[in-house]
Amino acid sequence: MDGTPVALVEKPRIAIVYCTQCQWLLRAAWMAQELLSTFRDDLGEVALVPGSGGVFVIACGAETIWDRTRDGGFPDVKTLKQRVRDRIDPARDLGHVDRP
Repeated sequence: MDGTPVALVEKPRIAIVYCTQCQWLLRAAWMAQELLSTFRDDLGEVALVPGSGGVFVIACGAETIWDRTRDGGFPDVKTLKQRVRDRIDPARDLGHVDRP
Protein backbone atom coordinates (compact mmCIF):
# COMPACT_ATOMS: atom_id res chain seq x y z
CA MET A 1 0.00 0.00 0.00
CA ASP A 2 1.30 3.42 -0.88
CA GLY A 3 -0.85 5.39 1.54
CA THR A 4 -3.33 6.46 -1.14
CA PRO A 5 -6.87 6.41 0.26
CA VAL A 6 -9.04 3.68 -1.20
CA ALA A 7 -12.45 4.80 -2.42
CA LEU A 8 -15.07 2.61 -0.81
CA VAL A 9 -17.89 1.58 -3.09
CA GLU A 10 -21.09 1.20 -1.17
CA LYS A 11 -22.65 -2.19 -1.81
CA PRO A 12 -26.40 -2.83 -1.61
CA ARG A 13 -28.07 -3.62 1.70
CA ILE A 14 -30.80 -6.22 1.89
CA ALA A 15 -33.21 -6.06 4.83
CA ILE A 16 -35.46 -8.96 5.73
CA VAL A 17 -38.21 -7.82 8.10
CA TYR A 18 -39.85 -10.85 9.73
CA CYS A 19 -42.60 -11.37 12.29
CA THR A 20 -41.30 -12.54 15.65
CA GLN A 21 -44.83 -13.47 16.78
CA CYS A 22 -45.11 -15.88 13.83
CA GLN A 23 -41.63 -17.25 14.58
CA TRP A 24 -40.32 -16.62 11.05
CA LEU A 25 -36.72 -16.00 12.19
CA LEU A 26 -35.45 -19.32 10.83
CA ARG A 27 -37.07 -18.70 7.44
CA ALA A 28 -35.58 -15.19 7.33
CA ALA A 29 -32.14 -16.45 8.39
CA TRP A 30 -32.21 -19.20 5.76
CA MET A 31 -33.06 -16.69 3.04
CA ALA A 32 -30.29 -14.38 4.27
CA GLN A 33 -27.81 -17.28 4.11
CA GLU A 34 -28.89 -18.12 0.56
CA LEU A 35 -28.43 -14.51 -0.56
CA LEU A 36 -25.04 -14.18 1.14
CA SER A 37 -23.86 -17.43 -0.45
CA THR A 38 -24.97 -16.42 -3.94
CA PHE A 39 -24.07 -12.72 -3.83
CA ARG A 40 -21.11 -12.88 -1.40
CA ASP A 41 -19.04 -10.24 -3.23
CA ASP A 42 -21.95 -8.05 -4.34
CA LEU A 43 -23.82 -7.33 -1.10
CA GLY A 44 -22.69 -5.04 1.66
CA GLU A 45 -25.09 -6.44 4.23
CA VAL A 46 -28.09 -8.66 4.77
CA ALA A 47 -29.94 -7.53 7.89
CA LEU A 48 -32.57 -9.44 9.84
CA VAL A 49 -35.07 -6.95 11.24
CA PRO A 50 -37.60 -8.16 13.84
CA GLY A 51 -41.18 -7.05 13.32
CA SER A 52 -44.70 -8.07 14.27
CA GLY A 53 -48.19 -8.40 12.89
CA GLY A 54 -47.40 -11.04 10.27
CA VAL A 55 -44.85 -8.92 8.41
CA PHE A 56 -42.38 -10.53 6.01
CA VAL A 57 -40.80 -7.97 3.70
CA ILE A 58 -37.53 -8.14 1.82
CA ALA A 59 -36.07 -4.84 0.59
CA CYS A 60 -32.98 -3.81 -1.33
CA GLY A 61 -32.27 -0.30 -0.12
CA ALA A 62 -35.57 1.58 -0.31
CA GLU A 63 -37.09 -0.78 -2.90
CA THR A 64 -39.33 -3.63 -1.76
CA ILE A 65 -38.38 -6.88 -3.47
CA TRP A 66 -40.97 -9.07 -1.73
CA ASP A 67 -43.91 -8.38 0.56
CA ARG A 68 -45.76 -11.40 1.92
CA THR A 69 -49.15 -9.69 1.84
CA ARG A 70 -48.68 -8.08 -1.58
CA ASP A 71 -47.01 -11.03 -3.30
CA GLY A 72 -48.95 -13.84 -1.67
CA GLY A 73 -46.91 -15.78 0.87
CA PHE A 74 -43.19 -16.35 0.88
CA PRO A 75 -40.83 -16.30 -2.09
CA ASP A 76 -39.11 -19.45 -3.20
CA VAL A 77 -35.34 -19.06 -3.22
CA LYS A 78 -35.16 -19.06 -7.02
CA THR A 79 -37.54 -16.11 -7.29
CA LEU A 80 -35.81 -14.24 -4.47
CA LYS A 81 -32.37 -14.63 -6.03
CA GLN A 82 -33.67 -13.53 -9.43
CA ARG A 83 -35.30 -10.42 -7.96
CA VAL A 84 -32.14 -9.48 -6.05
CA ARG A 85 -30.03 -10.10 -9.15
CA ASP A 86 -32.36 -7.95 -11.26
CA ARG A 87 -31.67 -5.03 -8.90
CA ILE A 88 -27.95 -5.36 -8.29
CA ASP A 89 -26.56 -6.96 -11.48
CA PRO A 90 -29.19 -7.63 -14.21
CA ALA A 91 -26.66 -9.14 -16.64
CA ARG A 92 -25.49 -11.77 -14.15
CA ASP A 93 -26.18 -15.42 -14.93
CA LEU A 94 -27.36 -17.34 -11.89
CA GLY A 95 -26.55 -20.70 -13.43
CA HIS A 96 -29.08 -23.42 -12.63
CA VAL A 97 -31.39 -20.88 -10.94
CA ASP A 98 -32.04 -19.29 -14.35
CA ARG A 99 -32.75 -22.60 -16.07
CA PRO A 100 -36.38 -23.70 -16.55
